[in-house]
Amino acid sequence: MIIDSTEELAVDCCLLAGRLMMEAGAETYRVDDTMARMAACQGLAGADSFTTSTGIIFSPGGNRHVKLASIRKRATDLEKIARVNAVSRGLSAGEMTLEAAYQELKRIERGDFMFPFWLQLLAAAVASGSFLILFGGHWLDIPAAFVAGGLGFFVSETFHEKTRVKFFSEFTASAVVGLLSLAAVRTGLGGQLDLIIIAAVMPLVPGLLITNAVRDLMAGHFMAGTAKGAEAFLTAFAIGAGIALVLSFRGVA
Repeated sequence: MIIDSTEELAVDCCLLAGRLMMEAGAETYRVDDTMARMAACQGLAGADSFTTSTGIIFSPGGNRHVKLASIRKRATDLEKIARVNAVSRGLSAGEMTLEAAYQELKRIERGDFMFPFWLQLLAAAVASGSFLILFGGHWLDIPAAFVAGGLGFFVSETFHEKTRVKFFSEFTASAVVGLLSLAAVRTGLGGQLDLIIIAAVMPLVPGLLITNAVRDLMAGHFMAGTAKGAEAFLTAFAIGAGIALVLSFRGVA
């Protein structure tokens, strides 16, 4: 079978857009919709896709070859999602050629749109202190939550970069949060142990993952929604297990 080069590029472009969005934490139904719109504007009638948390199967329709893209990493990068959506809208509106859209997607793939790590670390620490007040904690406990939340986030990101095992990194990070919170209370630098721990682990909580799991389930993507829900459950279990381990060994639980 002779495959038209333009059709092949259109398929690659759709798959690349879908993969980038899934790796950046987009909802499954949004990924499918984006690929469908891009395919439709390129004349791929009958194009369809099957998207999961670990891979995308894309069919251009007709007697054309089905292609697969593997999802090997997942993160939260809303800027990358927005940029891919902008390319999709430009292509669908005829403001961008297929070749230009593909090259822009390749640039997005190579780009790093995350905030600097020090800024993420600072944001996690500030968020932990803010959550302490939100949960009714004492203002004097803010430094303990600030330090515990920031170091917990640092450990989580560092261990995940080294091991690529999300459960282990989150378990270790929550254990560090528990140890620091307990040390703060034992040394008189903190008063309310439970609120300090709850506030400090908030940057580790998979809020976006839970939201996407519910939205995918409501949109009818039961396999992807269940997979994301299971991942969120494992994350929550890792956080709880790390805290419980520290408290049990310290005789506080």
